[in-house]
Amino acid sequence: MGQRTQLILLLLLFIPYFVMESTASDDYNGLLSVKDELMNTPPNWVRPDPCGSKWDGIVCNNSRVTSLQLQSMNLSGRLSREIESLSELQILDLSYNKYLTGPLPPSIGSLKKLVTLNLIGCGFSGSIPDTIGNLQQLTTLSLTNNSFSGPIPASIGILSNLYWLDLAVNQLNGPIPVSPGLDNLLHAKHFHLESNKFSGEIPPQLFSSNMILLHLILNGNNLSGSIPETIGSVQTLEVIRFDRNSLSGTLPSNLSNLVYLNELYLSNNKFTGSIPNLTGLSLTYVDMSNNSFTVSDMPPWFSTLQSLATLVMENTQLQGPVPSSIFSLPNLQTVTLRNNNLSGTLDIGTSYSSKLQLVDLQNNSIVHEVYSAGGYNKNLILVHNPICNPPDATKSYCAVSQSNTPPYSTPSNHSCPPAQCTSDQISSPNCQCAYAYSGTLVFRAPNFLDLGISSYYLELQSTLMQRFKDCSLPVDSVSLRNPIKDSSTMNLNLSLDVFPSGQDHFNRTEILNIGSLFSSHTFTPPTGFGSYYFLANPYGYYAGISTESKKSLSIGVIIGAVAGFTILLLLLVLAGVYVYALRQKRRAESASGQLNPFAHWDPNNGSGGIPQLKGARSFSFEELKKYTNKFSEANSIGSGGYGKVYRGILPAGQLIAIKRAHTESMQGGVEFKTEIELLSRVHHKNLVSLVGFCFDQGEQMLVYEYVPNGTLMDGLSGKSGIRLDWIRRLKVALGAARGLAYLHELANPPIIHRDIKSTNILLDERLNAKVADFGLSKLMGDAESGHVTTQVKGTMGYLDPEYYTTQQLTEKSDVYGFGVVLLELITARMPIERGKYIVMVVQTAMDRTKVLYNLHEILDPAIGLQTSLKGLEKFVDLAMRCVEESGANRPTMGMVVKEIENIMELAGLNPNAESATTSESYDINKENSHHPYSNEGFEYSGVYPTSKIEPQ
Repeated sequence: MGQRTQLILLLLLFIPYFVMESTASDDYNGLLSVKDELMNTPPNWVRPDPCGSKWDGIVCNNSRVTSLQLQSMNLSGRLSREIESLSELQILDLSYNKYLTGPLPPSIGSLKKLVTLNLIGCGFSGSIPDTIGNLQQLTTLSLTNNSFSGPIPASIGILSNLYWLDLAVNQLNGPIPVSPGLDNLLHAKHFHLESNKFSGEIPPQLFSSNMILLHLILNGNNLSGSIPETIGSVQTLEVIRFDRNSLSGTLPSNLSNLVYLNELYLSNNKFTGSIPNLTGLSLTYVDMSNNSFTVSDMPPWFSTLQSLATLVMENTQLQGPVPSSIFSLPNLQTVTLRNNNLSGTLDIGTSYSSKLQLVDLQNNSIVHEVYSAGGYNKNLILVHNPICNPPDATKSYCAVSQSNTPPYSTPSNHSCPPAQCTSDQISSPNCQCAYAYSGTLVFRAPNFLDLGISSYYLELQSTLMQRFKDCSLPVDSVSLRNPIKDSSTMNLNLSLDVFPSGQDHFNRTEILNIGSLFSSHTFTPPTGFGSYYFLANPYGYYAGISTESKKSLSIGVIIGAVAGFTILLLLLVLAGVYVYALRQKRRAESASGQLNPFAHWDPNNGSGGIPQLKGARSFSFEELKKYTNKFSEANSIGSGGYGKVYRGILPAGQLIAIKRAHTESMQGGVEFKTEIELLSRVHHKNLVSLVGFCFDQGEQMLVYEYVPNGTLMDGLSGKSGIRLDWIRRLKVALGAARGLAYLHELANPPIIHRDIKSTNILLDERLNAKVADFGLSKLMGDAESGHVTTQVKGTMGYLDPEYYTTQQLTEKSDVYGFGVVLLELITARMPIERGKYIVMVVQTAMDRTKVLYNLHEILDPAIGLQTSLKGLEKFVDLAMRCVEESGANRPTMGMVVKEIENIMELAGLNPNAESATTSESYDINKENSHHPYSNEGFEYSGVYPTSKIEPQ
């Protein structure tokens, strides 16, 4: 037995003694089990005493663990069932670790003293265990933004102390449970259940006069039936959101009993009958749009709502004149009454509210000139009214103003120039480069619709800073930017950056404290923003830092075990010196390999010279073997002609996709090297990012970012289970076009992809398009003639005929392939199907004199033929210009981007708005999903080859 081994065994004898002194053995063993199931736990979790050594995120009382909080630690893995060992635990908060996956173990129900359970913004799935009802002391349950499915367990109704229930943005289904169920939660003030799949009627017994509920948020579900009259008995209600369901019937007349009601969202349902009189309520936001109310004049009681800031009544069968008195409400900011039959003369009057920013009366029957001695000069829109027929350019209200400028971003301190920061840092408002703690604030019910009112954000910024100061957090400044009203949820999404003071990064304790401030809702936003939740991004500074192997004894363990024992101090130091020297030697060897990752790259094996990389990392075979659990079948997510694809997790928690080439299909090296070089030099949100590669032990592997929602081909064919309507297809087209335009016009030197097709366009978690597979790409840096003469390569059906006949490759060859993709987007047909070429099929069928160019028979029914397809004709025109025989007649990709943006604006969309989150905007049938990296070709009924062609 070696001397080092004897020392370690000797020291191990002392470890249990010290652990027992400070941390109870059950808690210690439970934490070790939790740690074993996780990756990227805090570095000081190698110390032997969680309580005495103060593990990050651990709070103890009398040797027992009472709090486990690890917000924003970039954790990945699963929550161990041994969590039940922490029987004194009162707070469990693992929020903002999106790679923390798997089910919530039923053993969670053994934590009988748990008061707070927060798992916001993680990746948990499966059902909520019924054992949750055992947590009798629970006051806060926040499972927001995960992938939980199945029904709400009725046992939640046993939690009589529950104050905050937030299950929003999951995939929960079934009815709302009552008797027992939510009706028993008489101390709850918040029911946040939006953006799930709940169905059935809202049960009348859900409501009673014994409740003290403030927020009832159920929007974005599949609820049906009428709103029960019993809702009028919950007189504490301040916010009701029933929008975007399938509710019907008449509205309860006793809504007028809700004297504290501030915000009422009822849009996008099937309500009928008359609009109830809500005179005297303190409403600030009313939206009843897109219902089937009885045709009526504007309710006169609108003018009694003295607190009203926003009134939205689109498509509600209103008629008659608009009463001028409504515009004099003192707090009024926005009036949107589009798509009604309002008529007569519009009189905004002379005493309209000084806060009034928008009056939108598009598509009504206003016939007379607006008269106002005060001269209302804000945003008035009367497009598609008789008053604007014929169009009159001198009347500003006969046009819809468009603005591509973000409505707000925290200004920099004008006394200092913005700092020039590295790619990992950003400049603060005080011009200091730092690693910001960032994320998105999602406000569920703001009472304003106009996102350009800077005073709101300045007040929010000030309130945040004051809260950080009150909590003694070292925050230098905060930045708010890019406010977006999510069209699918009507939530306000606002980006937040928090900057450290006195250093360029936060330490882990500070990150935990900031994360806790948001996850526990101890920060209260100013009046007007309403309820919120926060989704933090992984903290960049610690993204690459991971703990040592769980099976090795670190120097930290040795030091901690003998702390206080001077008799062993000398032995410890000697051991430390030995281990340190050994590690330094290994690190030096590893560093040498990293500095020269191509030591074994053989330029004579057909792979060309050593790749010139910009940011991509070289992985060893052993590293990727570890990250994929020895390339286990459980981590196999696809296969194709190239080889197999595996899912892996880096120590920092980042999911990756690893393309491992078959021995017989290793690209000979040229395409392999090309893809490495090209992907390492291009960085754009619509291009798949290369994380690294492996050229070790005879292997060729490419390591990409993980793109979860398959290829565009899979989305159109139904394999991935994603529903792509017209709006989403426009967004996909725009994203892919922007990626290609970047390659052609902004990359230096320009790059031609050479294999644009729907299987090389991937869809991320928000259905953003990402162009992939650069194995056939060509640089244009040496092409003075504007083309590259090369052997023809590509995929049949997408191949530029001009390139095929001349062997002269240009950017317009990519434009041709993209035009075919545009035709796929509207037809969901393969480029060549049963011997018919999609370009010829569309050319033959289209008739520009008819609606939708007479393409009804070949349009994909899933595109939404029963809804408006605004801009489709222009979309078809663009596609046909892209597939012109002559490249000179095709537009550039930059022109294509601009035209798609114009089409989106025509369809009433903001081309710069972010896509909605997956759980809110589409359904995925995971059993039928087909992973994007499989690279399997299409089936062309045996007529054409399915793979890339390489004519000799």
